[in-house]
This record gives sequence, structure tokens and C-alpha cells, in this order.
Amino acid sequence: MASIDITSMSSRGQIVIPLNLREMMGLKEGEKFAVTGKEDTIILKKIQMPSFDNFDKLMQQTQEFAKKKEIKQKDLDSAVHRARK
Repeated sequence: MASIDITSMSSRGQIVIPLNLREMMGLKEGEKFAVTGKEDTIILKKIQMPSFDNFDKLMQQTQEFAKKKEIKQKDLDSAVHRARK
């Protein structure tokens, strides 16, 4: 069920999300939000930041793929140059 509370904005533009909403939604310090607004309405949407836990493994797999396909640095440079035209 929706909950309505009143909050205010600080001189630095910070808005406190009331405790009962934070608890209800399981929000923790450092959560990230997408923010949009129009006229007198502001919407906060909690977003999940991507995890980089497997980034090293992904990079290794990418390098192995490029080596197997014999993709060279000059091939990548050329592709980027074409894409930017």
C-alpha cells in the first residue's frame, strides 16, 4: 500500500526519504536512483548498479575470443573510426 509523508529539501538540494518508506522498500545507504521530473512532479526510481564482480573473467574471455578470431588492435581502431564517421 502506498504511503504518504511530508519531507523538505535542504539548502544543498537534499531530500530525506522518510524512515517508514526506507524500511518498507528495504533501502540502504548508498542506493542509487534515477530522477525525472515534469511540472510539479518528481519521480525517484531505484536502480540496480551493474556488478563488476566477473569483469576480469569477461575481459579474459573477450581477449581469448579476439585472439581466436585473430582480431588485432588496428582492426579495432579501424572499426571505431568507421563507427564515429
